[in-house]
Amino acid sequence: MPYDKAAMERVRQALSACAEGVVGQPMMGAYCFMIERRMCCGVTGDALMLRLGPEGALAALKEPHVRPMQIGGSRKLKGFVCVDPPGYASDAALRSWLVRSLEFLRVKSE
Repeated sequence: MPYDKAAMERVRQALSACAEGVVGQPMMGAYCFMIERRMCCGVTGDALMLRLGPEGALAALKEPHVRPMQIGGSRKLKGFVCVDPPGYASDAALRSWLVRSLEFLRVKSE
């Protein structure tokens, strides 16, 4: 499924306001955003894809509109989740999700 270009642009704008050195690129049917060459988040279909790490992903799965990220329809990608559009409809909700992904990257890099 192709990625939603309007959602991708929203994520690009919000992420660029939160972090420096954001690079976006299409990858395997999704659009991914990298920071310092590390995957942060992206858009797959119309869902927001987030890298939160194993613990962050488990916590996020308890929230509404969040589901495990799957590759090839069946394999769950550990440490990643997808948030369906109602879960990031507001700018505040989108920013909150992006901050969580950025925090994971910062912790991992220290």
